[in-house]
Amino acid sequence: MIRLLRRTIIRRPNGTGQALVEFALVIPTFLILLMGLIEFAFLMNGQLSIDFATRDAALVAAEAGNGVGADCVILKKVDDDVSAPAIRANITQVQIYWTNSTGQLLDTSGNVTSGAGQAVDTYNRTGSTTCTFADSSTLTVPYTIAGTATYLARCNYIGGTAVGCPAGHPGLDTIAVSVTYHDSWRTPLHGLLGLLGNGWTLTQSNAMRMEPVL
Repeated sequence: MIRLLRRTIIRRPNGTGQALVEFALVIPTFLILLMGLIEFAFLMNGQLSIDFATRDAALVAAEAGNGVGADCVILKKVDDDVSAPAIRANITQVQIYWTNSTGQLLDTSGNVTSGAGQAVDTYNRTGSTTCTFADSSTLTVPYTIAGTATYLARCNYIGGTAVGCPAGHPGLDTIAVSVTYHDSWRTPLHGLLGLLGNGWTLTQSNAMRMEPVL
């Protein structure tokens, strides 16, 4: 009897099944967190890209002033600055407008306004626009003006002389560039969680004071 007991094999519980169950419980949460991190990274990159693009474009706008084809140069700068992993085709709209020092939109007479009469050129990213410069060279950008351009008479100083300034204008304009960017879902997270909408819409603007042309 003692010999038989010694030869008895003690079987321990198999832990493989438990590990599979634990893995099945953890992996969905891990994948959701991973996809959420990926979505956030693309969203943050898009925000940083348009922030840089509007700052750069506003500087170009301040230097271009009321020069022929200035809007095309500004739009080209926006497109050039939005690069991978951000997608420039996700830009839906660019606005070039007159603002005061606190960022409030002005009308064509320099008064603060939130309604009609705003001094703003709104471009949608559709079709194309071609600008012809003084030297007969051209520049084509993938944007089309929405409605009528109302901010072409920009106040600038060329050789100490005010050019394009409305009557009673206090001085050089502060010109702003605003970009609207739509970031679509990149992962299946949207479908897994049943989230509404097809992405996120980001808007960023920057303003610069006009630089006098010597």
